Amino acid sequence: MKMLGSDAILRSLEAEGIDVVFGIPGGAILPLYDAFARGSTVRHVLARHEQGAGHMAEGYARASGKVGVAVATSGPGVTNLVTPIADAWMDSTPLVCITGQVRTTLIGTDAFQETDATGITLPIVKHSWLVQDVQELPHVLKAAFHVARTGRSGPVLVDVAKDVQETEIDFTYPHQVDLPGWRPPAGVHPRQVREAARALLAASRPVLYVGGGVINGDACDELRELAEVGGIPVIATLMAKGSFPETHPLCYGPPGMHGSKWANWGLNKSDLIVAVGARFDDRVTGKLSAFAPGAKVIHFDIDAAEIGKLRRADIPVTGPLRLALAELTKAVREEEEPGHEGPVAWRRQLEEWREAFPYRYRREGDYLKPQAIVETLRDLTLGRDDVVWTTGVGQHQMWAMQYLVCDRPRTFITSGGLGTMGYGLPAAIGAKAARPDATVVCIDGDGCFQMTCQELATSVLEGLPIVVVIVNNGWLGMVRQWQEMFYDNRFAETHLTHQVPDYAQLAEAYGAAGFTVEADDELEGVLEEALTCGRTAVVDARCDPEEKCFPMIPAGAAAIDVIEFSEEKAVEA
Repeated sequence: MKMLGSDAILRSLEAEGIDVVFGIPGGAILPLYDAFARGSTVRHVLARHEQGAGHMAEGYARASGKVGVAVATSGPGVTNLVTPIADAWMDSTPLVCITGQVRTTLIGTDAFQETDATGITLPIVKHSWLVQDVQELPHVLKAAFHVARTGRSGPVLVDVAKDVQETEIDFTYPHQVDLPGWRPPAGVHPRQVREAARALLAASRPVLYVGGGVINGDACDELRELAEVGGIPVIATLMAKGSFPETHPLCYGPPGMHGSKWANWGLNKSDLIVAVGARFDDRVTGKLSAFAPGAKVIHFDIDAAEIGKLRRADIPVTGPLRLALAELTKAVREEEEPGHEGPVAWRRQLEEWREAFPYRYRREGDYLKPQAIVETLRDLTLGRDDVVWTTGVGQHQMWAMQYLVCDRPRTFITSGGLGTMGYGLPAAIGAKAARPDATVVCIDGDGCFQMTCQELATSVLEGLPIVVVIVNNGWLGMVRQWQEMFYDNRFAETHLTHQVPDYAQLAEAYGAAGFTVEADDELEGVLEEALTCGRTAVVDARCDPEEKCFPMIPAGAAAIDVIEFSEEKAVEA
């Protein structure tokens, strides 16, 4: 069938099963938008900034398990996408970015809004293509989606010259991808799996250290089965929140800089760490040379480059995690002795630590406590069937990690590796597009919210209503905490104020519902009203500016050296 290259892009998206894309038009991508005007089954969501479009596509991908798609023009359109591309790279989020480029005759001439999109993004994509021949277009798009979703998922970029979009092609979408050099592992080595099973059964203090790769690899059911068969404690990172039910008796919460003391001690005092889809990130390990010194390491990952990169793996297992965990469970069942109960004494020790070192904060004072805001949100949403949480980055993110309870994967969406402020609001819009029947709540900070708050217009006008709860302490809170603890209270350029802007009035200006709450006795009622109002809502919850996030492991310290909240009259979670 003959059509223009721009129409071929849309037909390719339809062939890939894409139902929503996020973007903003501009000169070099106008032919594609003209194709949208001619008609497509693909819904286009108009963002207000390309960074917002990219984070929406990320939120869509993370909530659905599908590939997210973002569209932008050349020049500043592409450069505004760099942050979400880098974010997707760090968190292994499958993303296809389709960008316009100047005409082929102008490439290399510094034409208006020309940038080297493939060059700029080279270190932060799995692969990229500059399409200068319309005949290549369907094959490139087929390859782009295949690369984004297979192996270790991540972002790709397809940069399409404007005249290619305007050129006619006899379009056929390929059934198979032709990438001779792309061979992600499809199996696991049975001898390695058998060796891992024997090491697991021989350990007295084993821990399953779980990262976001378990969710990306759709291996959560297999993880649960393995944990239950072996009676193995599960310690899940920020990116793995929800991969293992947090109400399960074998779940021992998050480790890391603001993780629980019992989880950090569990990892660091174990004799066997089974790392699954985790990469020994510095926010988990602290001082790497002091991390879990007595532990043997079994490392499962789809990406061979991660195994042994930071911590030597005694038993490396490369392959799809869903298959690898299923095979390990099978091997454990075959190898274990009758009546094997797993590490009972070890679990008892972890329980004692959990009881001795709970999350704590002081409820008294003139201000709302940020932890109480998150706890109240958690309790108000317990009866809802499908709740998806997103966050920005900072103290509120860590309180959300600590106090929310997620029993299902793809219900907690946050920026991990890149730590991108402004992520939460657009990611929530993308999640709502992926799961329109879900209650989608963004727990944001006042600093983060102001970076992408223009996307409230997208939420309102595109009919993708979300609830944003701003944990408003009037400061860049995490930076303030560091300035207080490590820079002798020199609060340089971190004070934002509670009052400017008035977030409730700002929300109303965008057509959303706006609420302000400052008193503890009003909190539950205001949050309940926001959750049930049926439209985009913003709650400005003004809270204690001096509240710090504990526990905390200082940067560069060993992960066992946890600073705790130590004041009396604390509330224990």
